[in-house]
Amino acid sequence: MARNKQSGASTASEAAADGATVRSTRRPARQPVVPPNWSPRITNPEQIPDLLGRLPDDPGVYIMRDRKGHVVYVGKAQRLRARVRQYFSGQDSRAFVPLLTTLLGDIETVVVANNKEALLLENNLIKEHRPRFNVKLRDDSNYLVLRLDPKVDWPKLELVRNMGTDHAHYFGPYHSAGSARQTLRVVNRHFRLRTCTDYALKHRRRACLQYQIGRCPAPCVHKVDGDEYASQVADVALFLKGRHKELVRGLSKRMHQAASALEFEFAARVRDQLRAVETTLQSQQVVGSTTIDQDAVGMYRQGGQVEFTVMHIRQGKLLGTQSYSATGMELPDEEVLANFVSAYYQHTPFLPDEILLPSAIADDDAAPLAAWMRDRKGKKVSFLVPERGDRRKLAQLATRNANSNFVTRRNQREDGEAALQRLQTRLGLSRLPRTIECFDVSHIQGSDTVASMVVFVDGVAVKSRYRSFKIKGTGARDDGTGLTQGAFQNDDFASMYEVLGRRVRRALQGSDEWELPDLIVIDGGKGQLSRVVAALADLGVAVGAQGVDVVALAKERVGVPTSGRETLAALKQSGDATAATDKSQQPGAKWQQHVVSQVHDSESGRDQGKTDIKPERVFTPGAKDAIRLKHGSSERYLMERVRDEAHRFAIAHHRRRRGKRSLKSALDDIPGVGPSLKRALVKHFGTIAAIRKADPDALAAVKGIGPALAQRIADDL
Repeated sequence: MARNKQSGASTASEAAADGATVRSTRRPARQPVVPPNWSPRITNPEQIPDLLGRLPDDPGVYIMRDRKGHVVYVGKAQRLRARVRQYFSGQDSRAFVPLLTTLLGDIETVVVANNKEALLLENNLIKEHRPRFNVKLRDDSNYLVLRLDPKVDWPKLELVRNMGTDHAHYFGPYHSAGSARQTLRVVNRHFRLRTCTDYALKHRRRACLQYQIGRCPAPCVHKVDGDEYASQVADVALFLKGRHKELVRGLSKRMHQAASALEFEFAARVRDQLRAVETTLQSQQVVGSTTIDQDAVGMYRQGGQVEFTVMHIRQGKLLGTQSYSATGMELPDEEVLANFVSAYYQHTPFLPDEILLPSAIADDDAAPLAAWMRDRKGKKVSFLVPERGDRRKLAQLATRNANSNFVTRRNQREDGEAALQRLQTRLGLSRLPRTIECFDVSHIQGSDTVASMVVFVDGVAVKSRYRSFKIKGTGARDDGTGLTQGAFQNDDFASMYEVLGRRVRRALQGSDEWELPDLIVIDGGKGQLSRVVAALADLGVAVGAQGVDVVALAKERVGVPTSGRETLAALKQSGDATAATDKSQQPGAKWQQHVVSQVHDSESGRDQGKTDIKPERVFTPGAKDAIRLKHGSSERYLMERVRDEAHRFAIAHHRRRRGKRSLKSALDDIPGVGPSLKRALVKHFGTIAAIRKADPDALAAVKGIGPALAQRIADDL
């Protein structure tokens, strides 16, 4: 059986039994915990299968250590052996998995009774060891929380840093001391609770200033109605929980009861309190219509940099938001999200009725989380990924907030610099690729062939330097109607050679605008790369330190059909069975849209479940094997962004060219229709298809077109 966590088992057990102690411990610098006399049991990949076979098949936690003994990942599983084996099955897409065979020194396990215990132990071990590949949140001792203990004599609201296990009410945590103290000031201004210390309460002989200004009933020296004071405590709890409708309803009822009993002074005081509360509530944004408590979790990601935002919605009103940042996250989105949700709700003292997520998390993670939350809250807490309605809008709003926070909180220059340095190291470039140019070719069966050049400087797109090229090609072709369809070039290699030649020649002419970049990226494989290298050599430009670095970025898409029969089958499967016979569409438009949508879906991460999409591969000059970029890494994100932008720009240029040619072919040969009438017709009807369907009377309604010309256009089209 695999080694259970011997020297660390006591630490894990103590952490599980005394989580509060772990949370309140503050260390200036947390050092990796390595057991005494520890040595790796895995020193080469051949030893891994034997270790996997001896893992227990029980629920528990697994701890992966590197060969120095440092914990690099902690995970939980319902069946430890089956879960850990998945890492080495060849089907796990997480970025750190390929590293394990060279990084892994040992796998330790702690067997527990059920999944819920595994969840608690996993979180405590993550806090203790802060593994490299787990999402880490700051300890909640860094945050302020508001504490209200209704069981003591004359309860008060106070700021504390640690959430105890004394069954008091805790509200928060607040991500800044300012927001916590502002909430405390609002409560002290509108609710009559004491603010003095317990010592002052017992030893004061004269009421303080708070009593004089009407903010405290002074139970220290005066006889105070205990029931009335308790109602104030309950109102404070309702206010901080966000149960505002219930609070306003209770205050209104109390005011009317006091007025009916002729207790006008008390009724006036409740009236003023009610007005103050309503004024405070009016400043809160209404974001939903539900009466339940919700949290909406948003996530925004660029490579390994991730931003989370949690929006707290109470009875349809936005009570507040909290944001968290994580760096170096190379796990897939669903794993990062599950780790964050698990860590966050270990910290927060209040659990909502619903948690709205931007995407689903695995059942293996969701089930123990839900069970643990049910025990804490006393009723079910639902995890939802809404697809429509108000919940969907809230989830989208949380994601937009995460996006906004990412932009405002991130030091983009530092992030971009780090990504460029990692890219240089990973690809073995001769210099830091501050200026990157990427080229892509677009056409449909060789017609209207164009190419794009996009430019990124320090990882940021510079659209003013984008350029597009019309491929001159090897001739023209006829589409069967006697009309020439422009330059015809069905050889992507030749097109790329032509484009690079034209681009480099302009640089060699000495134009600052066309100065050579640090790195040229080609969308393609070895063949495309060889043509680029040949073009540079023919022009006298060296590849490498004395000239320019060149790479080709390729993703193999096994599932994209190439034959006509496969094309039709793919279109039918995508719900577009009429594409082949749709005369109103421009030639090849449907198929092009189908392919582009497939590529876009797979590259944007929405198609991670498909197994026929292979990893990004980068080909470099002189290297036999491609370099595979890790999923979720900053360098892969940068390369994908550059390639996708070149692809988008090329497709847009191609469509404009094809549209202009279609317009020219359809209208230019009609006598009496010149450029101004063409523009007028397109402006009036929108498309050539609409012009074809229009009758002579509708055509004659366009300024400049008489009945005779309208009839001629209708006949010729």
